[in-house]
Amino acid sequence: MTARITIIILASLLFTCNKPSSLELLKQQIENELASVEVTFAVAFKDLQTGDSLFLNEREVFHAASTMKTPVMIEVYKQVAEGKFSLSDSIEVKNEFHSIVDGSIYKLNSGDDSEQDLYTAVGKKSTLADLTYDMIIASSNLATNIVIELADAKKVTQTMRDMGANDIQVLRGVEDSKAFELGMNNTTTAYDLMIIFEQIGKEKAVSKEASDDMIRILLDQKFNEMIPARLPENVKVAHKTGSITGVRHDSGIVFLPDGKKYVLVLLSKNMNNPDAGVEAMARVSKLIYDYVTR
Repeated sequence: MTARITIIILASLLFTCNKPSSLELLKQQIENELASVEVTFAVAFKDLQTGDSLFLNEREVFHAASTMKTPVMIEVYKQVAEGKFSLSDSIEVKNEFHSIVDGSIYKLNSGDDSEQDLYTAVGKKSTLADLTYDMIIASSNLATNIVIELADAKKVTQTMRDMGANDIQVLRGVEDSKAFELGMNNTTTAYDLMIIFEQIGKEKAVSKEASDDMIRILLDQKFNEMIPARLPENVKVAHKTGSITGVRHDSGIVFLPDGKKYVLVLLSKNMNNPDAGVEAMARVSKLIYDYVTR
C-alpha cells in the first residue's frame, strides 16, 4: 500500500469518526430552533422500536401544570385493577375541596377552567370513567380534583416511583392557592414523563387492557397546538398538555401509519411569548417526526 493511499484511508477514517451522528445533528437542529425563543425548554424523545433517544434538560424540574393528570389517570386504572372501585362507579360532582396546607375548604372558579360544562352538574352524579375522560381530553380541573381526591395524591406519586419515575411529585389537586403560595406544587421532569408514556406505549402501564384504554382517551385530546400541530393528518398522537402562566407543556406517544411509535415530551417555563414558544415546540415535534421517518 502506498503512502498516499494510506493517508487517504486515515483521513477518511478520521472524518468518519468526527462526523456527527444523525441524532447529534437532530439535537443541534432542535437547539437552534429553541434558541430563537427566550424560554427554558426540556425535551425527551424515545423511539419505541429502535431505542433511539434524545434529551435536552431532561432532568430539569418544571411545574407540572396539567401533565400531572396522566399520572392520576394511571393511578385510577391501577386501583380499578386492584378492585378498589370500578370505572362505572357513580361519583358525586362537587365543588368543595380541602387545602393540603390546613384542610380549609376552597372552590374552583369555572371561568378559570378549560372545561365548564361539569360545573352545571354539581350535586349530581357522574361515572368515574367520564370524570377521568374529561380530566384528560378537556383538562377539566373540576374533574381532576374529584378524581384525585378519590385516588389519593400520595398513592399517585408512589405509583410513579414504582414505574421508575423518581422525580414526578403529585401533591395536590388544582387551584389550592394556599399550597401554591407556599411552593407546594405538582412538579415533573421531561425524563419522568417519557418513562410513564413509554410504559403506556409498550402496554405495560397497569396492564395491556388498561394501557390500551388510556391510549384511547389520550387520542381524543382537544388541545393540539404543540406535538401534533405540524404532523400529517394520518399520524395519531395520544397526549396530554399542560398550561399555566409562563408554562406550556405537551407529552405523549406518536403513532405512525406503518405501526411505528415514539414518545415525545416538550416542556417549557419562564415563557414571555407563549405563541412563539408553542410554535417553536411544534417545529421541534416536526423535526423529530422527520428524523424518525427519514
